[in-house]
Amino acid sequence: MSASAPGSSRNEHDLLGERDVPTAAYYGIHTLRAVENFPITGTPISAYPDLVTALASVKQAAALANRDLDLLDDRKVGAIVQACEEIRAGRWHDHFVVDVIQGGAGTSTNMNANEVIANRALELLGHDKGDYKHLHPLEDVNAGQSTNDVYPTAVKVALQLAAERLLQAMDVLREAFAGKAEEFADILKMGRTQLQDAVPMTLGQEFAAYAVMLEEDRARLAEACALIREINLGGTAIGTGLNAHPNYPGLACSHLSIITGIPLAVAGDLVEATQDMGAFVQLSGVLKRIAVKLSKTCNDLRLLSCGPRAGLAEINLPPVQAGSSIMPGKVNPVIPEVVNQIAFEVIGNDVTVTFAAEAGQLQLNAFEPVIAHSLLKSIGHLSAGCLTLAERCVTGITANREHLARLVGQSIGLATALNPHIGYEQATAVAQEALTTGASVHDLVLAKGLLTQERLREILHPDNLARPHTRAAATVEA
Repeated sequence: MSASAPGSSRNEHDLLGERDVPTAAYYGIHTLRAVENFPITGTPISAYPDLVTALASVKQAAALANRDLDLLDDRKVGAIVQACEEIRAGRWHDHFVVDVIQGGAGTSTNMNANEVIANRALELLGHDKGDYKHLHPLEDVNAGQSTNDVYPTAVKVALQLAAERLLQAMDVLREAFAGKAEEFADILKMGRTQLQDAVPMTLGQEFAAYAVMLEEDRARLAEACALIREINLGGTAIGTGLNAHPNYPGLACSHLSIITGIPLAVAGDLVEATQDMGAFVQLSGVLKRIAVKLSKTCNDLRLLSCGPRAGLAEINLPPVQAGSSIMPGKVNPVIPEVVNQIAFEVIGNDVTVTFAAEAGQLQLNAFEPVIAHSLLKSIGHLSAGCLTLAERCVTGITANREHLARLVGQSIGLATALNPHIGYEQATAVAQEALTTGASVHDLVLAKGLLTQERLREILHPDNLARPHTRAAATVEA
């Protein structure tokens, strides 16, 4: 194998003619044309390492299945497998240069993978890059395949790999909220509905609700992931399996499951699976659900911490950077704000996925590249957002205990707890007088002789206010 001189090139040809490809490049003429045709986002597919890893995994599984069927000789398969394993280990990713958004339903991405794997395999066999008579990117690396089964399968594998990290990140955030729920379990505060004082609760209950919401969303994400583990590999162009051995789909899926560690399954109807984007739409909807609820939680954190002197100021978010170039001492809730912005992006990405899935025609959806781009962005940014929110914000939150106690004591919301004991009419009168005079509900009830000090103390006990059913059950059991 000859060494390549800097700036040298090799000549390759395709159906449109001949082009010079840099000798050092592992990609070939098909990739070169795609780079020229799609200067769209400036983001190459290598920006999504999970997708590159998934492509190499699919090609490795295909080669092993073709070996099992005696359709590729051991020498070629060995070189293809080693090239794929190197890519899966993180090598050669910088040669995956096609823009993530492209025409052709992902054909350019598949060609890019075929060429990089073929040229690396040629080197391993002792040949020059581009010397395709010894091992061909389409006849050998792409044997028994089409972009239309390789690309969606690789996208699903990549999404599964990325989603596993999101599940882990969500659990980190859930644990952070759960830890705060335990820390704040004894702090009484006023709950609010429509931003108005409602009834008492504990700050621990407020934070526990955020933890429960995350756990529910993790369950929904796991369900959506189960749907993307059904693949159409072996369906080739439209799902009929043309040019693939009848036993190829099962063998390729089995090898791919072993390589990736993901329990994949061949779709029951490959024609349906090749055109249907339902699993992507479902996943996108769950990601939107996660984003919406995370954003609502961040809205709460910003509202509860607003101040520090002229707002609610019930909690303190950890200061992480100076907040103003003009206002000395100002600190902003920048971590919740960045998670809000991630949520806005994910919601927009869901709209993109919806339109792209709807726009498919007949036996193929040509818009899978923007679906893949949108979903991988959403998952990646949500993962980073969850970890950032947990580590840079939630774990450092503190409570203003005295201020919270003072707000509870001053709130007319306490009158609600007195309804069963003094009646709605009298409770309303007490609440109105408290609001008009500034007196506390507690003092007015005593002054009017509506309840004794001892009875009032019992009714307004934090456990009765925030956990009445729990306390009542304990009394019954006793």
